Amino acid sequence: MLPSKNGNGKMSALPQNLLDAFQQWRLNPFPSSQEISDSWVNERFISRARALFFARLLFLGMVFFMFIVPTWNQYFKLSSPIALGIYVGMWLYSLANYTVLHHPVAGRISTYLSLCLDLVFMVLLFVQSGKGNLENPLLATQLLFTMFFVLLFPKPISILPPLLVLPITLRLDQLLQHGINAIDVLTLFWYLALNFVILYVLVYLNGRETLAHKAIVQLQDNIQKHALAEERNRLAREIHDGLGATLSSLIFQSEYLLQLSTEEKLSREISELKSTAENSIEELRRSVKMMRGEFNLTQSLGDYAQTFAERSRLNIQFKKNGIEKPLSSSAQLALFRVLQESLSNVAKHAQAQTVIVELLFLENTVSLSVTDDGKGFNPSQPVPGHYGLIHLRERALNLDGNFNIHSSPEQGTQIHFSLPLSTSS
Repeated sequence: MLPSKNGNGKMSALPQNLLDAFQQWRLNPFPSSQEISDSWVNERFISRARALFFARLLFLGMVFFMFIVPTWNQYFKLSSPIALGIYVGMWLYSLANYTVLHHPVAGRISTYLSLCLDLVFMVLLFVQSGKGNLENPLLATQLLFTMFFVLLFPKPISILPPLLVLPITLRLDQLLQHGINAIDVLTLFWYLALNFVILYVLVYLNGRETLAHKAIVQLQDNIQKHALAEERNRLAREIHDGLGATLSSLIFQSEYLLQLSTEEKLSREISELKSTAENSIEELRRSVKMMRGEFNLTQSLGDYAQTFAERSRLNIQFKKNGIEKPLSSSAQLALFRVLQESLSNVAKHAQAQTVIVELLFLENTVSLSVTDDGKGFNPSQPVPGHYGLIHLRERALNLDGNFNIHSSPEQGTQIHFSLPLSTSS
C-alpha cells in the first residue's frame, strides 16, 4: 500500500505516532524491585498487626472471664472501678488501632503505642492484685509482648519496652514490701533468658525471611529484564524484517519507475514517493536501534543534521559540548524530535541560510538549541493549524523540562529545549 497524498499534494510519511509508539515502547507493567520490597514490608506489618489485634481480643476475652468468675476476680481484685476503666480503655484503643492499620504512618505509630499501653496496663494489673509480681501468672504474657515487639518493630530501641517490664516488676515488689528471695531472682533471670532467646530467634528468622524475599525479588527483576530484552529484540526483528523489507522494496520500485518515466510531473511524484520511503526507513532504523538499546543520541543528531543539510541545501552546523551522560529512551526521543521539528520548520518557513545545532551536557541538565538566521516570527501569535511547537512544549512538560522560543521578525529564531538529568537518566 503506497503512502497517501496530503492536502498539498505531497506524499506523507509513515504516521509519527506509530513510530513514537515503537520508540517509547515499554514491556514493563511490573513495579520496580524497591516498590515490591516496600509493598511486601507493608503487607507483612499489616498481617502481623492484625494477628496482634486478634491476640489482644483473646486476651481481653480472658480478662472478661476474670471479671465474672468470683475466684479469679477476688485473686486479681478486679472489682474496683480502676480495673473496669483499664479494661474499657484497652477495648477502645484496640479498636482505634485496628481502624488505622492500613495507614502507612498512623498504623505503625498507633500499633506501637497500643503495645506500650498493653504493657502499662499489665503492670497496673500486677499492682492491683497486690500479690508478688514475679509470682503473678500474668507475667508470662510479657514473653508474648516481646515476640510482638520483635515481629512488628525489629529495631533494638523499639524492643526496650517489653524488656524493661522485668526490672520494673522487680522494683515494684521491693516498693510493695513483698521481699525478694532466691526464687524471685531465679524467676527474673529465667524470664530474661527466655526474652533473649525469643529475641535472637525472631531476629534471625526475620533476617532470613528478608534476605530470601530480596533474592526472590532480584530473581524476578532479572527475569523481567531478560523477558523485556527478548521481547524488544523480537519486535525489532519483526519490524526490520517486515516493514523494513516493504519500504526497501518500495524504494527499489520507485527507482525503477523513475528510469521508465518520461513525464516530468510523474517523475516528481515518484521522486517524492522515493524520498518519503527513504525518510520512513531511516525513522524505522532509529526505532529499531532505540528498542535494542543501541541508539546513540549524539551520533544520530549529527547524522540527521548532515542528511537534512544535503537534502535541503542548508548550512547546518552541529556541535556537542560537555561530557555526555546516559539518558533514558524517552529523553533521547524527545531531543531527537526537537531537532526534527525545528529543522523542518526552518526548511518550510524560515528562509534561512545557516542553522546552528548545539547539544549541551551540563552537571544537572541536558539541552538542545537550534538557531537559524531566517526571517523569524512573533512567538506570541501562534499560527492556526500548526501544532509542532505545541507538541514539543508538551514533551518538555511530560519530562519536567523547559521549552523556550526566542524570535522576532527579521532576527532569526532560536529554539531551546532542556531536560533535568534526574528524569532523563
